[in-house]
Order: sequence, then structure tokens, then C-alpha cells
Amino acid sequence: MYEPTKESIQSHEAPQWFKDAKFGIFIHWGLFSVPGWAVKKPEGESMVDGDAAPSMEEQMKYHPYAEWYLNSLRCPGSPTQEYHTETYGKDFDYFDFYHEFQKESDKMDPEAWAKLFEEAGAKYVVLVTKHHDGYTLWPSAHKNPFMPDYQSKRDLVGELTDAVRAHNIKMGLYYSGIFDWTFKDKPMNSPENWADHYVASDEYAAYSEAQTRELIEKYKPSVLWNDMGYPAQTDLMQLFADYYNTVEDGVLNNRWKQVDEAGRQEYIDQIYEAKKNGQGIPFQIEIGDYYTPEYARVLKYDTEKWELCRGIGMSFGYNRNENPANFMKGKDVIWCIIDVTAKNGNLLLNVGPLPDGTIQEEQVRPLLETGAWLKVNGEAIYATTCREDKQTDLTTDGKEVRYTKKDDALYAIVMDEEPGQTVTIKGLEVPEGASVSILGAGPAAFEQKDGALTVTLPEQLPPYAYVIKIA
Repeated sequence: MYEPTKESIQSHEAPQWFKDAKFGIFIHWGLFSVPGWAVKKPEGESMVDGDAAPSMEEQMKYHPYAEWYLNSLRCPGSPTQEYHTETYGKDFDYFDFYHEFQKESDKMDPEAWAKLFEEAGAKYVVLVTKHHDGYTLWPSAHKNPFMPDYQSKRDLVGELTDAVRAHNIKMGLYYSGIFDWTFKDKPMNSPENWADHYVASDEYAAYSEAQTRELIEKYKPSVLWNDMGYPAQTDLMQLFADYYNTVEDGVLNNRWKQVDEAGRQEYIDQIYEAKKNGQGIPFQIEIGDYYTPEYARVLKYDTEKWELCRGIGMSFGYNRNENPANFMKGKDVIWCIIDVTAKNGNLLLNVGPLPDGTIQEEQVRPLLETGAWLKVNGEAIYATTCREDKQTDLTTDGKEVRYTKKDDALYAIVMDEEPGQTVTIKGLEVPEGASVSILGAGPAAFEQKDGALTVTLPEQLPPYAYVIKIA
């Protein structure tokens, strides 16, 4: 049993299932899926990892995340504001998308989603139960004080949870703990306005904690994925202890930053400093089972567990303004999983369904390609550990190599779309008496010479990457 103290909570470690899982599916789906629109930005210009916008006002005005539609709509002169006026009329209220989403979401098939995620090789799923616009995907007993009917009549959270668990996949739940744009209507387009949304009223603090506890008690999520922060009025150590004591295999992320009125100016200064240094806005804390880089371009090995979250495109929520050229392909997802795994991370890859629950074919295809690759090569991914002394390498012809370990086996994963008849990796030595094989192809001839390993490759190899197993 965990006590509501920092020392007790920090003694908790990410459970083994989470360390072994390596690959999960994130789902952003809600009212924002109805307009489904945001400015399209190319890879490398995400909101978090190196802000391209010259100011926070411009950054929020041209936000590429479609799930931030309401905030973008509130920013004067934003492209979203222009799109909304042209498409729906300037007097159309964002919250009226509720009616369309209620109708369309009734068509969602949770079993179809669960089956797809299983075929993709995902070991856990994290569903957004409430994003910053405040709409809940379950009929909460704790109703929004301004709009009591502003929630799904259908228990979409419960239905998907049951379906996912029926496929032996762990189920996690995301909750926007600090932001709820039904409580504050000021656009978050400056450090001052951002901090204002962080300083929660007592009413919102009670509402947020009540819903979080409802999710824990009703669905017992294996992952409790809070976003952006949490009201300062809440005793986080008590909440964390209650969660760990309720969900035996539970895991918490670290996005729980708290800011009260006394700390408002200090937080504003922190945001200005982060912007000055080209960093993302701080919202992570030191307590939690893992940390969560978002759309990070450079991945680094860390002994501390971490999880990369990103969309298949450059938005988490469905964005009709993106096209197939903006989506990751199967190769991209596979290479990302390989890189993340070798460096002690997990990949939480997001899908953004349409209002009726349809997942675009351009997002389904790379998931199925990934699943097919993992069926052959998953031994080198799932339940592996990192090679502490070296995680990366290059072949003599410049192809990227990543290492993982399991029991008495070392896996060298070669990321190569057009392999030749042999491959040579310098500095890789086979212990005396060890065997060399290619996953999916069987034993392989090899030569050890001058500190380099040369392996003869079969004619047929998995697409995009193959695995040399040294056991």
C-alpha cells in the first residue's frame, strides 16, 4: 500500500508490463473531430520541439493541432477563425458541434478499433476521455456546471475499455486535468493568459478531481495519462496513492504541474524563459513513472523510462487539412519503434478518428504494416532491454543499426530498405559458441574478422528493417 507522501510515491516504478510493451495507441476524438481543421505544418515544426513561431501569440494563432480548434478560434485573426466563419458562420458556437458529434459518435464500433490495434501490434491504448474543450466521452456523474448535458450519452470510454481488454491489450485513459475551456474563455495566446488558465478556481479543482477519481474507480485504467497540469488545490500525493492502491498494475505519466495564485508570476517568467531558449512550455514534474516528450525529433537513451507521443500526422485530432503526404508511412512507424525501443522508450502513436469513428485508410495502412513487421520481428522489440554501453551503430555502407537485448540474446536491428547479399557491422563481435540467425529466416552464415561481423543475408527479408539475432 502506498502512502500519500512524496517518498512513498517516488518508490513506485513503472510496472514490468509497461516496460515490456514498447508500443501503444493514442486516440484523440471528440467535438474537435467535427470541424476537424487546423493549419497544416510540415514535419519538424511541431508546437513543442523547437517553436518556429516568433511569439506565443503567433504560435497559438497558427496552431497545427486540430484538437486545439476552440482555442485557435478564440485567437483574433487566426486562420481557424477565418475557416470557421466561412464554413459555419461567425455566430456558430463551437459547443454546438456537440449535436453533430452525439449523432455521429453513435456509429463508432469499439470492437473494430480494438481489433485494428491488436493487428497493429499495440500492447496498450490510451483514449482521450476529456480534452481541453471539456467534453467528456462518458456520462459522468459529475456534470459540467455550465452545461450539464455537455457529455456523451453513450459510455464510449467503458465500451472501448471492455473491447480493448477483451483483446488482451492494456487500457489507459487521458484526462485534461488543468485546462477546460468551458470554465475560462480567454484565448491561451500569451504567457500571462496561459498562466491564467493554470490558476484554477475552487469549483474547477473539485470538478476535475471528482472526474479523475471517477475514471479511476469506474474503469481502473492501467495508464492514467494526465495532460498539461493539475489544479493546485488537489493533494497530488493522496490522489497518486489512491490510484496506485486501486490499480495494481497502474502507471502514471508526469504531466501534473500545479500553479497557484502565489506562483502565477513565477510560472509566467518560466514560460518566457522557455520561449527565449526555444523550449516547450514547462508542465512536467519530477514525480511520475515516466516522462513524455512530444514530437521530439532527436531521441536519446535514458535509464529513466520515457514515452514518445506523436500523431501519424502533425495533428493529434483529425485534420482534414492534412493529406496522405503528411502522414507517417509504415517504414516511418517501424523505424520509430526500433529507435525508441533501443533507447529505453515506448512509442504512443496517435490516431485521429472522424466523428463517426472511422479511422482514415492512410492511418490504418501504416498500422497494419507495423503489425505485420512485428509479427516477424517482435521478439527483438517486446520485453527487451537496452544495450547499456551502445544503443546505435552503422553498417559499413552507412545503414542505421539499433541494439536490444533479451535473456542471452543480442539483437542488431538493421534499418535498411534495400539490403544486399551481406551486411557488415564494425565493432560487433560474436562470443565463442554463439549462433547467428535472422528473425523470420533462420540460421545465417557469418564471418568474424578484424573486429567486424559480416552476415550473409537471405534473399527474402522483412520490409524496411531486419533483425540479426546473436544468441
